[in-house]
Amino acid sequence: MNDRILHVLEFYKIIEQLENHAASSLGKDQARQLKPSTDLSEVLQLQAETDEAVQVVRLKGNIPFGGIVDIRPSIKRALIGGSLNAQECLDIAGTIYGGKQFKRFIDTMEEPELQLIRGLTEQITSLNELETEIKSCIDDHGHVMDAASEKLRSLRSKIRTNESRVRDRLDNYTKSKSKMLSDAIVTIRNDRYVLPVKQEYRGAIGGIVHDQSASGQTLFMEPQAVVELNNQLQEAKVQEKAEVERILRELSTRIAADHDFLAHNVDVLAKLDFMFARANLAQAMRAAKPAMNDQGIIEMKQARHPLLPTDEVVANDIVLGKDFHAIVITGPNTGGKTVTLKMVGLCTLMAQSGLQIPALDGCELAVFQDVFADIGDEQSIEQSLSTFSSHMTNIVDILHQVDDKTLVLFDELGAGTDPQEGAALAMAILDNVVNRHARIIATTHYPELKAYGYNREGVTNASVEFNIQTLKPTYRLLIGVPGRSNAFEISRRLGLDEQVIETAKSHIGTDSTSVENMIASLEKARREAEQDYEKAEQILQQAAQLKQDLDNQWHEFDQKKESLYQKAEEKAEKAVQKAREEAEEIVSTIKDMKHQASLKEHEWIEAKKLFDEAQPQLANKKTKPKKVIRESDRELEPGDEVLVLTLNQQGSVVEKISKHEYQIQVGIMKIKAKRRDLQFIKPKEPTVERPMATVKGSNYHVKTELDLRGERYEDALHQLEKYIDDALLAGYPRVSIIHGKGTGALRKAVQDFAKRHSHISNQRAGDMNEGGSGVTILEFK
Repeated sequence: MNDRILHVLEFYKIIEQLENHAASSLGKDQARQLKPSTDLSEVLQLQAETDEAVQVVRLKGNIPFGGIVDIRPSIKRALIGGSLNAQECLDIAGTIYGGKQFKRFIDTMEEPELQLIRGLTEQITSLNELETEIKSCIDDHGHVMDAASEKLRSLRSKIRTNESRVRDRLDNYTKSKSKMLSDAIVTIRNDRYVLPVKQEYRGAIGGIVHDQSASGQTLFMEPQAVVELNNQLQEAKVQEKAEVERILRELSTRIAADHDFLAHNVDVLAKLDFMFARANLAQAMRAAKPAMNDQGIIEMKQARHPLLPTDEVVANDIVLGKDFHAIVITGPNTGGKTVTLKMVGLCTLMAQSGLQIPALDGCELAVFQDVFADIGDEQSIEQSLSTFSSHMTNIVDILHQVDDKTLVLFDELGAGTDPQEGAALAMAILDNVVNRHARIIATTHYPELKAYGYNREGVTNASVEFNIQTLKPTYRLLIGVPGRSNAFEISRRLGLDEQVIETAKSHIGTDSTSVENMIASLEKARREAEQDYEKAEQILQQAAQLKQDLDNQWHEFDQKKESLYQKAEEKAEKAVQKAREEAEEIVSTIKDMKHQASLKEHEWIEAKKLFDEAQPQLANKKTKPKKVIRESDRELEPGDEVLVLTLNQQGSVVEKISKHEYQIQVGIMKIKAKRRDLQFIKPKEPTVERPMATVKGSNYHVKTELDLRGERYEDALHQLEKYIDDALLAGYPRVSIIHGKGTGALRKAVQDFAKRHSHISNQRAGDMNEGGSGVTILEFK
């Protein structure tokens, strides 16, 4: 990029703003050196740095860069053996502290991800020892402190003592010999305390004359009585100065030893300050990060000129490099065309410099190898060139360098000469540049160029909108619509006689009139299209909102549905539990009744009725219960083993009562159950009938399960043996032994007992619905 382009597009005004946003001279120096880059990878890196800094500024606001100064000259002088003064040493300590503060500031941030900034801050070396050493010797005002060394402390104490003694002596003179003094004060000449003595009393005072007044009437004398004290004071001051210089030399040597770390810290802090200066400028401009490409594509939404006030500038959409790579902005000189031209060029330079641009998010800009511009009045009095000649000299130079990697901006192309020749020349120049596939934006007020965009591939027309009602331009760019002359409309609005206007129109050729009518029609069509687009956009937004609402409602429905499922399951589980409790109560009642001497038939029927009524009455659910594996279409036969789902108990089929109802033997009880509530387990096992004598005691009615939890080992085995005998007498096909999980000792005891028992054919751990590993199921032969 040549400097002339940077000046023409006013890029240096952007640099001035950037400098003002830098926190230190380090950042300001880098801002002054900023130039657009032509390397895409470098531009992407710069944009990524700026974007990270913008995120930090947005989240944290002010960035701690206090105390950081450019200490590179001091480091260089210390490295070659020079002695730094106290202020230079203090600046170095301040820069070390500033680097630590910034590093601590970034380390405390949890988000966002700041890979580039964190990578830089990790390179900052703390140098705590050097900072402490400097600050232990030099105070915040840049003075070497008494505590810097014991010798310095002693010398300064001696100086204060001598000064006090000298002043006391001289104060006595001001009191006792005030008549001999021009003024009763003690002053200093040549670093020695003296008195202002009148000329005529010179001999009476005696001593050394160091100075006299302009009139010669007053002599500044050092009385002989304080000469020796002053000598001692001066000697102490000389020693103090030597000691201070020694301390500063040692600090300078110490600084030179760490020059590599210090210099690198400064370079890192300069880069960080520069990054945050770019971020602060972006915040001030309400700018956005542009996507960058090297295909010459420019696409900006609501882009604003960076140098115009945000509340005054009109934002415009710019598209270039996709469907067309040249834009010809036509129309009268009503303002806005040149601003648009400069805005595109300046935003391009900013983007290639790593700066964000004042536009909406989603903008995209290209990295060009060169940006050329022919803008403004180029008349050169020194070279005796007219405006047209100056423009053509510049254009000729541009045409020698144009290629497909350049952006060319022509303002009022062909102006300054005969209109017909200028228009023809403008079209020829545009053809030349278009054929080289450069990206072009040109402005012109020649009507001949209005049809240019329709006759050239890759070229489109544009214009700046003009409000006939207010007689002012709106500064809105209309891409695809050429500008038209508003002379007749403006004249009519200003009161020109209609006959004069009609006469003027008769002098215009038919072609010009048809072109103007075409442009007017295009403008009307564009306005209508924009209105339709806005309506469609509103409808789209409403549809998107409706979809979002429906999605939210569907999600809420799903959550409620799951909640209802869960509540239904809990309710069913409670109902089943209640039924079990009632069934146990009924069984207990039946046992008590059987223990009586006689059992009446109607009592037995009543007990069975109570048991049937104890089945849980669950509400019909529209939703399907959890799927279980069952053969719902299988015809059950007497003896088939089934699971009664409503009771979660196993039983066997006794007989089929009706098409969908069966009588089931569950333990010692017989119940009626629907087919849908039965799950087939296995068919009836073939048995060999043999006569068998059964002895039933008075207490043979036992449960189908034995709970051994909490029992001692020996007691548990005794109960198990007795229970197995009772279960065999009751004729149970299987029983459940509840031993719990615990240490596993009872479970092992039950399993060992089952292996030894001759009437137990099989043993297994309980299923999940039977109690799991805390239960052992024993099956009898």
